[in-house]
Amino acid sequence: MAVHKIAVIAGDGIGPEVIDQAIRVVDAALHYDDARLEWNRLPWNSALYRKTGTMVPEGGWEELQRHDAIFFGAVGTPDVPDAVTVHGLLLPMRRKFDQFVNLRPAYLFEGVESPLRDKAPGSIDLVVYRENTEGEYAPVGGRLYAGTPHEIAVQTSIFTRRGCERIMRAAFHGARRRRRQVTSITKSNAQIHSMGLWDEVFREVAKEFPDVQARSLLVDAAAMDFVRKPETFDVVVASNLFGDILTDLSAIVTGSVGLAASANLNPEGTYPSMFEPVHGSAPDIAGRGIANPLAAILSAKLLLDHLGHARSASALHRAVAAVLKEGKVRTPDLGGTATTVQMADAVIAAL
Repeated sequence: MAVHKIAVIAGDGIGPEVIDQAIRVVDAALHYDDARLEWNRLPWNSALYRKTGTMVPEGGWEELQRHDAIFFGAVGTPDVPDAVTVHGLLLPMRRKFDQFVNLRPAYLFEGVESPLRDKAPGSIDLVVYRENTEGEYAPVGGRLYAGTPHEIAVQTSIFTRRGCERIMRAAFHGARRRRRQVTSITKSNAQIHSMGLWDEVFREVAKEFPDVQARSLLVDAAAMDFVRKPETFDVVVASNLFGDILTDLSAIVTGSVGLAASANLNPEGTYPSMFEPVHGSAPDIAGRGIANPLAAILSAKLLLDHLGHARSASALHRAVAAVLKEGKVRTPDLGGTATTVQMADAVIAAL
């Protein structure tokens, strides 16, 4: 029997609620591959920060690295600044473990109504490869003359040729497993240096993949087309900021951010990869037991794929699709009244 050690950081808000249910579903699915995951729960969240002044205890990064993967819920509470939670745990994890591929699929399941008119099931089926370690989210900059009328804030985007090349190659390789189309998101008409480099590298990398159709689209046009005609997208490659924003939009047009899964991948396997729902900690509904666990469950599907358990991953995906198609069990974000636990129970029953 294959055994993998998984670090679990459930985090804040609805994070523990959805992660607990996703773990139940994964454990039920794993018999398809005769495998087992050892879940090591780490209590790293805002409560730990309030108690100790840190989001990651001493030796924590070394402890994480000893795992095969990381399953992450969310961080963030209204009483702790994002500069502490996000910049103290989530973003450093992506950089320390070189998780440079942020993979975010968006699919319109049968039984889920898109807010867009006349969109058939499966007509929206895209995946965004978001550069995850540099770009606009690089922590380079500072503030001067704080608290005075002369205060200055500088935030510097970092784009490297290496960073652009590797996320773009990952996107092209991904497109070869799908419909062989890659759309690069740019804004080089305004950001002539950073996005100028991005465009140059994209054209060079595209030459390595003559069997894949390549095009570039300005981010404002892409935002419009994600709404006007999302079915025209297959694989999208974007910088850290553009990918972050567009994937929230792709989640909504496929029915709910409660269905949005993601993987933060270190493709070489030098460090553990991390898997998380896109929706965040949602403090407004935390503790009410109504959060949709499907984003976490679908993130766990990506985790199973990453670990090589394709049969379990496929069975899990089919079970989610069956529950959504049947439409009897729906959490409030999908127009129903089911609880987090009831939704997970339905997926387990479908398995």
